[in-house]
Amino acid sequence: MAKQLPKRDLENVGLGVTGACVALVTLVVAALIFMVAQKGLSAFFKDGVSIVEFFTGTKWDLANTAENGLPYTGALPLIVTSFAVMVLSTLIALPIAIGSAIFAVEIQPKFGSKVFQPLIELLTGIPSVVFGLIGFHVVVGLMKSVFHVSTGLGILPGAIVLAVMILPTMTTLSVDGLRAVPDSYRQGSLALGYTRWQTIWHVVLKSAMPSLMTAIILGMTRAFGETLAVRMVIGGIEAMPTSLLSPASTITTTLTTSMAVYAEGSAQDDVLWALGLLLMGMSLIFILIIHLIGRKGAKARG
Repeated sequence: MAKQLPKRDLENVGLGVTGACVALVTLVVAALIFMVAQKGLSAFFKDGVSIVEFFTGTKWDLANTAENGLPYTGALPLIVTSFAVMVLSTLIALPIAIGSAIFAVEIQPKFGSKVFQPLIELLTGIPSVVFGLIGFHVVVGLMKSVFHVSTGLGILPGAIVLAVMILPTMTTLSVDGLRAVPDSYRQGSLALGYTRWQTIWHVVLKSAMPSLMTAIILGMTRAFGETLAVRMVIGGIEAMPTSLLSPASTITTTLTTSMAVYAEGSAQDDVLWALGLLLMGMSLIFILIIHLIGRKGAKARG
């Protein structure tokens, strides 16, 4: 029979294994950030791309060069389109997510736990390409029929598809936030003469606000970084959009269509890495906002 390790040795082994896991994750994250930052900043410090032109220029054309011998690197159309799709999809999904959460938690809790939540979890597991396929055949076709446009591609169909994709995340977090509100808050409000809807509006939603804000920010983060489904319905034109139904391109769709076209280490490749650095920076900002909201909510509860 194998000799059993002493309890202290087992604890040391466990500490060593878990510590190694933390060190590995930290190393991977640091390496990824360093790699993206190094390659992204090379566009400005090695190739001489203007930072001002990158953020404010309106012409993006890596296949052709300007008078200075560098490609056209005005990323403003991509940035504007990315934010437009993100904000519009969030505005579409937000009232549906919160309304569904209120119904599932406050109005019909049994239906919410037995039927609605499993349905939302099922929606979460649908691949992005399926959403894009449905969006291309249904949403884009609807845009052509309703607005009488030639392609039906653009920011609006992209935002509608994204709204459906971020809806499960926002709804699930909203449901969890409402369920976390103590029942004593509801009972106290009803005892003071408030109606059920007044209690929901003035007490429950107010108490769950940090969780609801987290749901919104996470939804925006998912929308900002989504690629495949948006690429199928937005049009892929790298120009400043003139309307919600003009074909456009986001940062992520431009990255996926261009990443294998140019030689590694070229100015074009470095500019694409700069887009990746911008995308990663925005994601880090969203994560920081979520932590700040969570800390503020913890202080409010404590």
